[in-house]
Amino acid sequence: MDKDAALRELSDHVSANLPNVVVDAQLAFGQLTLSCAATDVVRLLKFLRDDKAADFQTLIDMAAVDWPARPQRFDVVYNLLSLTKNWRIRVKTMTDEATPVPSVTDVYRAAGWYEREAWDLYGVLFSGHPDLRRILTDYGFEGHPMRKDFPLTGYVEVRYDAEQKRVVYEPVSLTQEFRTFEFMSPWEGAQYILPGDEKAPHVDLPKPRNQAPKAN
Repeated sequence: MDKDAALRELSDHVSANLPNVVVDAQLAFGQLTLSCAATDVVRLLKFLRDDKAADFQTLIDMAAVDWPARPQRFDVVYNLLSLTKNWRIRVKTMTDEATPVPSVTDVYRAAGWYEREAWDLYGVLFSGHPDLRRILTDYGFEGHPMRKDFPLTGYVEVRYDAEQKRVVYEPVSLTQEFRTFEFMSPWEGAQYILPGDEKAPHVDLPKPRNQAPKAN
């Protein structure tokens, strides 16, 4: 039996043992993705860990994905590995900014830092987490920088103040007006002869900007 067929059989096995838990199953690129409601994620992960037909003993990674146009804007994705079966599976659920997802730290201890990271960067809440606090940004940081509606410049900037002898936080200030820079497209290339290319065969192109014509 090839891997895709084995994963399809696994999907049917999970759905049969957990009726109404798996709301969607997709197989692509040799990996199975099972979707469930947030309230069922602990139950599904426990089954995938303990059932001998699955045996997903390792949580490889957990991450969030932001879809701000959706009412449930966040996907929470768990990537599992079975060393005995030599296959991977992805479990996915959805939530919004205010509704917590049950913590899976009792199922996989490795989820502790992953859930803290999802909270820090996206603002996804996890109920039952033993220590849900920021892990990558500073404790006084406001907002969640991986959200797609978070400004690229951020809200505050950090610098060391020599007079106060400490690090200070200030509102972001842009020190120069917006300027338009002309960058060459790596696919189209320059529309003029670059220095050093004069000897190469070429077609007639416009002269470089701000370049005086050569004397005859």
